Amino acid sequence: MRLEARDVKLLRYCLVFVWLATSLVSVIEWHGQSAELLRAAGMQQPALMDTLILGGAVVDALLGLALWLKPSRRVYLMALFMMVAMTVLASLLRPDLWLHPLGPLTKNVALAGLLWVLAIRTR
Repeated sequence: MRLEARDVKLLRYCLVFVWLATSLVSVIEWHGQSAELLRAAGMQQPALMDTLILGGAVVDALLGLALWLKPSRRVYLMALFMMVAMTVLASLLRPDLWLHPLGPLTKNVALAGLLWVLAIRTR
């Protein structure tokens, strides 16, 4: 099956939404779910928690903007690398998220496949 240009564009915009929305939600929920996720992993240092939340939000925003404005094989591979790194980190901090019924980590398997297909298809 061959992906048409309009299909690639739709998939790319879906990824842009995921990354930008994740960045925005991380900031909106800074002292809510974002901090709770880290506290549930045993983290108690507010400065470190703030650094991790801000760092993750910035990385997500930059990747979302890069996917939107400068899509390329390199950008898809960077997004794939960061998604895998964040999934590994989340797995170490909160392995129970793999069993969550809404699949916050299991969905990353589909994202990895999508990013890989786009990366090998794009120059």
